[in-house]
Amino acid sequence: MANRPYDSGLRSREALMARSGPSSDEVQVQIDPMHADLDEQIYGLRGQLRKLKGVALEIESEAKYQNDFISQLQATLVKAQAGVKNNMRRINKKIIQNGSNHLVHVVLFALFCFFVVYLISKFSKR
Repeated sequence: MANRPYDSGLRSREALMARSGPSSDEVQVQIDPMHADLDEQIYGLRGQLRKLKGVALEIESEAKYQNDFISQLQATLVKAQAGVKNNMRRINKKIIQNGSNHLVHVVLFALFCFFVVYLISKFSKR
């Protein structure tokens, strides 16, 4: 690991010391032994980055799946709302066509119940 002369260039500045060689085209690089374990740390970080990339890809695929699922639910909801709206229209048409007197019947029933309760309370006091 430590003898990789043309690696990706990921080294600490403190670990490298450049010296000019005899000609201007040459540069000698000396690695400080105190920072020699940086390569191992860098490769460890690369492994962790690969794992994080895998997790990010899994999150992305799950997000896509859930977005598709939500889209399907929204389409189903729109269809259900349209069905309810159509059924309400039909019910309203039927009520208008039949001239329904449901409200009158409910009011008459309530008055009858109050009258019965009144009569019972009057006769029970005697």
